[in-house]
Amino acid sequence: MKTITAFFILIAFLSSAVVVNTAAAVESKRTVDSAGFFNVVDFGAKGDGKALDTDAVNRAIDAAAAKGGGTVYLPAGRYLCFSIRLKSNITIFLDNGATVIAADPKTDHGSYDLPEPNEFDAYQDFGHTHWKNSLFWGIGVENVAIVGQGKIDGHGLTRRSPGPRKPRTAGETPASLGGGSKNAASPLGETSDVKEMDGQGNKAIALKLSRNVTLKDFTIFQGGHFALLATGVDNLTIDNLRIDTNRDGLDIDACRNVTISNTFVNSPYDDAIVLKSSYALGFNRATENVTITNSQVSAFDIGSFLDGTYKTTLEAAPDKDRPTGRVKLGTESNGGFKNIVISNVTFNHCRGLALETVDGGTIEDVSISNLTMRDVTTSPIFIRLGARQRAPQGTPIGAIHRVNISNVVASGISQKYSAIIAGLKGHDVEDVRLSNIRLQYKGGGTIADAQRAIPENENSYPEPSMFGITPSSAFYIRHARGITLDNVEVSYDAPDARPAFVLNDAKDIEFFRTNAGLSDAAKMFSLNNVLNFAVSQSRNLADTKLVRVEQKQF
Repeated sequence: MKTITAFFILIAFLSSAVVVNTAAAVESKRTVDSAGFFNVVDFGAKGDGKALDTDAVNRAIDAAAAKGGGTVYLPAGRYLCFSIRLKSNITIFLDNGATVIAADPKTDHGSYDLPEPNEFDAYQDFGHTHWKNSLFWGIGVENVAIVGQGKIDGHGLTRRSPGPRKPRTAGETPASLGGGSKNAASPLGETSDVKEMDGQGNKAIALKLSRNVTLKDFTIFQGGHFALLATGVDNLTIDNLRIDTNRDGLDIDACRNVTISNTFVNSPYDDAIVLKSSYALGFNRATENVTITNSQVSAFDIGSFLDGTYKTTLEAAPDKDRPTGRVKLGTESNGGFKNIVISNVTFNHCRGLALETVDGGTIEDVSISNLTMRDVTTSPIFIRLGARQRAPQGTPIGAIHRVNISNVVASGISQKYSAIIAGLKGHDVEDVRLSNIRLQYKGGGTIADAQRAIPENENSYPEPSMFGITPSSAFYIRHARGITLDNVEVSYDAPDARPAFVLNDAKDIEFFRTNAGLSDAAKMFSLNNVLNFAVSQSRNLADTKLVRVEQKQF
């Protein structure tokens, strides 16, 4: 009997040991699985859209950073926040159903981080000059990611942005900058004193002087002045974002090694995907080695992209050119743009492609291909070398050369503005090649339009409307050298009395297989002060070479 009792006691002990060891193993596995994983709920986040979760999210980021890095996890919920401060080696994971809501300083009893001082704020608008006054911001960070199927809702962000502050010393900035601390007329027709921006946030995500950054899979709605401002960021990957915003979408400023892919940006009030190279860092830095591919830009009514209705009732816009959208290089262009590839992009109900340098930088080595555009509200292609010169005194005028644009199809193009390639007198746009282009304009231009004298407007903000209605129906080319058009076909919905191609102060211009569906009275070419012009293999036109032309139409 004693032997049997001892046996059962041994069995019970061993069973208990197995249970204890199994529980310990499970706990050990849970600890290992959760290492580097920081749930904001564990740090006090409510996720109810009412309580402020700013401190909880920042505590989770701080805890992850203290451990050398990790993933800060936001489960499904609505997280009302002011400024969230990004740190190195941190991934922000927005799970499906998670929304970070930008708090409103007027109603949510708090404020965004103050905009940091910037001694170079005379050279670009307020929004480009500061980063801390944002929902998410990081300065000098590396190995950072924001990922997941969640959403950033910029409900409490402002889209306002005052103009540049008054220069610190007389003569430091050209007169074209204006003066004073107030923005006399922002692009949105709003005015605001710089001090009024204290406590407000005007960007969904802002990054400065950082590297190795990934933004992937999430949605931004109403991102403020910029849904993303990245300034001086190297090795930036943007993939599969959906942005439906009330001003700029993606602003890539003075950045290197950037890839934007599979991204949708709807931005009726400003640019969708825009490369810039401002002076906000206090020195010239080119935006270079950039690829934009497999993406879509549009200017449907705000919110109608995300809900799938794609409404086009909006007529209000920053200026008379109607809704914006588009892909653009510029306007801020101090450092220039180098080694840029843009491919496989659709434009819908928005302005066309724009390449602009007006602050002293150079645009060079640019390859653009496979664009489709529908309902184009201004020029389908706008290339501008100007002299706005928001730059330190003595900055020389920039340059544009080595640009290839191919395989472009555009329809429903505004009758007001043809495609435009325009430099300055003595500063030509150089070496631009356009091939396999199909443009369908609405037509309706008049003889009076054809006789318009186009102002130079050297210092003006660059938009096709700066010149007024163009005297050409297809292309207007002025102050340009080495321009080639190959296999360009132009058609019109209604007869247009203007010449298709107007050239003024142009040199070394070649047209191959170029045709336009002209009305009976319209001419194909209007040449003024043109050197070394040639047209060949073009329907209804004899091959022609002209060494020097003062004025000629044919």
